[in-house]
Amino acid sequence: MAADGALRTNEPASKLVPQKESKGTGIFYNSEGAFIVRSDLGCYMVCQSLEIGNNIRIEKLHPACQWGDFYLSILQSTEVCVIKGDTYRHVKNLSTDEGAGLTKMHPNCCGGDYYMNCGKVFLIVFLKRGVVRSVTALCGDWDAYEIPLNPECSNGLYYFGIFDPVLIKMDDKWGAQFLRYKNISTAELFNFYSIHPDVLNFLPGGLALTKGSSFGAWNLIKSLQNNSNSSITWSDKVTSKVGYMKRKMSSIEHSWKISTSLSLETGALSSFLSKAQFSLSAEYGGKSVQTGQEDWSEARDEEESLQVTLKPSEKLYIWQYRLGIGKDPVLFCRDIEFTQEEIPPNRNPLPPVS
Repeated sequence: MAADGALRTNEPASKLVPQKESKGTGIFYNSEGAFIVRSDLGCYMVCQSLEIGNNIRIEKLHPACQWGDFYLSILQSTEVCVIKGDTYRHVKNLSTDEGAGLTKMHPNCCGGDYYMNCGKVFLIVFLKRGVVRSVTALCGDWDAYEIPLNPECSNGLYYFGIFDPVLIKMDDKWGAQFLRYKNISTAELFNFYSIHPDVLNFLPGGLALTKGSSFGAWNLIKSLQNNSNSSITWSDKVTSKVGYMKRKMSSIEHSWKISTSLSLETGALSSFLSKAQFSLSAEYGGKSVQTGQEDWSEARDEEESLQVTLKPSEKLYIWQYRLGIGKDPVLFCRDIEFTQEEIPPNRNPLPPVS
């Protein structure tokens, strides 16, 4: 979408997790296309561009290249820089760590809030000082100069370069947008684009934007009532669904070519993404719960024998806890609780994210 004026972004109900709150996550472009690194998943996405999303593939992330503070590359090459503290690791391939080398950064280039490569220069954003430092080499602080950072360009969720500085922002009408600026000091826009849903799904918090926010609820699976004048013992089997809707959720992987080096069966990556989504706060469409202890195999019906004694006129309601994304439940938990009124339990049985 070409910009014929400034795009004014308004905050939506839920949003992508900012780069600063998602350690080991980064976005950059080089001669192969757009890259999204997810250290928490141990992999990265490569696609033609964020807005088109063609030729998407998921590759294994080498352990030495995980948990970088920042990731950046040069558009004319395939070499990638992984910044950690005051040092960067430059590699030819994030999957193999080929050609790895370490370089100390110049003190003037350290401590930036964001790093971008824009063709022949690196841009370093210092938010507190409200400036952007331009250098031709991070190790030497060569050809350095600083320009003011426009306030409109100080609230991006992600920063990267496509020859020009690019920011990702959220808009309550148009969703996730990335804005390409002619000048980050004047906030003059070159273009702005929507991020393709197949790409959004891979970003932290992206499932909430494409599918809807997470929910957790108790579902009534059985009710019993003794209408007689004497106590009765009820003995039978209760059927409940347990597990993850892997086949259904694996649809988000259909346009992705997942590398065999990851050794993942169909639906496994979607389960990792769902698990990560549930762990996020409500601000990012999550539930702030840990689900690692739950059964993430394909959902199926299970029977459990139950024997209860009901007094005259006594009622019993049997509830199961489940988590969903958007409108549909996707994870059926093992937690079963009983109430004597048709009111669901008021507690969340899953442990909170610490």
